[in-house]
Amino acid sequence: MSNSPLLVFDFDGVIIDGMEEYWWAARQASIRLIGPAAEAALPVELPALFRSSRPWVHHGWEMVLLAAELMDAESPLRRLGAPQDSADYLRRTERLLEARGWQPAVLQEALEQVRREAVAKDRTSWLALHRPFPGVVDRLRRFQSEGVAWSVLTTKGRAFAAELLDALDLQPALLHGHEDGSKPEVLLQLRAVRRLRGFIEDRRATLEAVHRTPGLDDLPCYLVSWGYLKPQDRHGLPDGVHWLEPELFASPLASWP
Repeated sequence: MSNSPLLVFDFDGVIIDGMEEYWWAARQASIRLIGPAAEAALPVELPALFRSSRPWVHHGWEMVLLAAELMDAESPLRRLGAPQDSADYLRRTERLLEARGWQPAVLQEALEQVRREAVAKDRTSWLALHRPFPGVVDRLRRFQSEGVAWSVLTTKGRAFAAELLDALDLQPALLHGHEDGSKPEVLLQLRAVRRLRGFIEDRRATLEAVHRTPGLDDLPCYLVSWGYLKPQDRHGLPDGVHWLEPELFASPLASWP
């Protein structure tokens, strides 16, 4: 087991703001799955309803489903707005999958094919759809001077996260994508070989799932204030999940709770 501490970071919503790319890629994938009707119905510009629903998204394929839902004027998203709670979001997701006869794996592959082609044909334009959150890149580089290694654990495809990290000249000690398993699974594997100092996320439900996992219940977890959050996410955090403001993030790791 390595003695050096390892901080594990989520990627989208923590290191990178890719909202423009999420919509672009989800729209393109929907067009491929549905056809010309989707191209005519879905706006090129990022819709406010897509942005407000993004905090509920866990896996990339769900963004393709959200785009398809925006085509239907009678859909819950168009009639009622963003989901009210996790159960509401799950119900909507299941109903739309059933109505269209889609499988998550098919949606994920469509999304990743759009991205693979974009990287191959015009990598510069694809990269330009992403922005690092202010101060995060510099802070990641400073961890090395503190003797702290950091890694990335994301539900994004590993290859696409690697492209973005390379463009930012960032070299994590490890990089895990959705291909490597769920976040609790990967964290358990890491904990068997590394001394984990913490896990940093912008999705509260993921942090709560980590804390419910035997063997991870004492892992320090941090919910970033700058990510894709629901309005109520910061309130009533469970023990062991800490609110991470930019000021605390910039401070020495030894001062973190």
